[in-house]
Amino acid sequence: MSRSRPSATFAVLALSVASFATLQSLVVPVLPVIQQDLHTTTAGVTWTMTAWLIAAAVATPLLGRVGDLVGKRRVFVLALLAVALGSVIAAVAPSIGVLIAGRVVQGMGGAMFPLAFGIIRDEFPPHRLPSAIGAIASIIAVGSGLGTVLAGPLAAALSWRGLFLIPVALTVTAAVLALVIVPESPTRATGGVNPWSAVLLSGWLIALLLPLSTGAQWGWSSPVVIGLFALAAVLLAAWVVVELRSRHPLVDMRLMREPGVWSMNAAAVFIGAAMFAVFAFFPRFVQTPVSTGYGLGATVAESGLLMLPMLVTMAVTGFLSGPLERWLGFRTQIVIAATVMAAASLSLAFLHGSLAAVATASGVFGVGLGLIYAAITSVVVQSVPATQTGVASGMNANLRTVGSAIGAAVMTALVTGTLGPDGLPAETGYTEGFATAGVLAFGAAAVTVAAFVVQARARRSVARVDLAPADLAPAEPAPGEPADMPADLVPADVPAVAGLAGLARREAGARGAAEPLRVAGASPLAAAAAVEAAEMARLVEKVEDRQPEAAAPAA
Repeated sequence: MSRSRPSATFAVLALSVASFATLQSLVVPVLPVIQQDLHTTTAGVTWTMTAWLIAAAVATPLLGRVGDLVGKRRVFVLALLAVALGSVIAAVAPSIGVLIAGRVVQGMGGAMFPLAFGIIRDEFPPHRLPSAIGAIASIIAVGSGLGTVLAGPLAAALSWRGLFLIPVALTVTAAVLALVIVPESPTRATGGVNPWSAVLLSGWLIALLLPLSTGAQWGWSSPVVIGLFALAAVLLAAWVVVELRSRHPLVDMRLMREPGVWSMNAAAVFIGAAMFAVFAFFPRFVQTPVSTGYGLGATVAESGLLMLPMLVTMAVTGFLSGPLERWLGFRTQIVIAATVMAAASLSLAFLHGSLAAVATASGVFGVGLGLIYAAITSVVVQSVPATQTGVASGMNANLRTVGSAIGAAVMTALVTGTLGPDGLPAETGYTEGFATAGVLAFGAAAVTVAAFVVQARARRSVARVDLAPADLAPAEPAPGEPADMPADLVPADVPAVAGLAGLARREAGARGAAEPLRVAGASPLAAAAAVEAAEMARLVEKVEDRQPEAAAPAA
């Protein structure tokens, strides 16, 4: 099959991730209707969200790793079919138990996010990679909020069961198109999935997300909640130990310690918490009756319209993240975007006296969210070898999910902790909640700056050698030695960078790690690109050092 159709591949990926991302929030507004129709309790219907969240959290890194091993397109199609099957089960569910089972199957589709980024990494030329990653990340972010806006009108026209039939049509169509259009992965990771790693990863995620999602109902000080948090800590520690000792780890902890990865994972937790705090409570806040003295009395439809500025600006800035990288690096974008999100959250906290004020804050929040969603993903995808893209971006998405659960738990505690005699929250609950969301958003900027400082210091101490202009010629690898850099990792406008990076790496190893490197006669662009190429070569070697066999080419 021809591998020269990146635009068609992008269209299929966009349709797929948009379908699943919208499904995340499509069910939330109709939970009361589902509760009534299926004759269940509030706690029972809440499990339709909790079960989906946990299933997606477990499936995302596991299936992302499987995709790196057996082929990203193959697993991507299976994820799409899982969403379709789960949607059919949910649509015809006669009871809340069957509906929850359908939501668990749907949750397996969360793996398509990291797989989509991995396919983009494989298929797109370097100069289009940032824009494509930013666009897909933007579609995911917009879809996450779009479901809330569309749920009301669609449920009125199709019933809540009809809401589940829409993803069936979209995901089946996307699966067929993926088989026809999307090429299979050109490279594969080696090794396998360590079963102990998989069990421990699943265990600590479930033990952490379960109390975060249901703690408000069970009571934060209850023995069950405290016990689950303690169990999560123990399982997490055990998982890290197993991964460090495994020859074929599910998640390579050495890569996770890289500044470009750990900082983006930490930023994802902060952004997930801030994002969900606003997503989940913004409609509830503007619908508060005017009689409370602070409420705006918006209808359900009006609250959806007030979120539209956020969705529009998210889409625009997400698509602009890649092109902006020429002038503003992704880390700079993250710092700016996090600051903008913090400012918008503080505006919601203290300047919410009119519909115009909250609509403006909504739009500003979307500016930051779209930009940071795309930039974080771009940094992660381009900070690891191609054979680790699925699991690395999967863990980043997973930690954003963990952050979302934390943000929802914190916001719920603050808002519901101030209920008045009429059962409505006091204004201080929302003020403290949105202000906390602002602090969390700014946390993403803080960890990004901290990682930049660490990385800058590390680069100054890295081994370097003197290179003359003649050394810029591409270096032929020694017999049996792998090529220095895959062609898709070398900037097209910097000649012979791969050779320069390889020579720098070999010379540095021969001369020791104490001498400084000066790239004599090389342009600043070539020198900078050489450093980046050598850094990626180092990461590839770090992975291959544990897995000595060469990555298997696609069949």
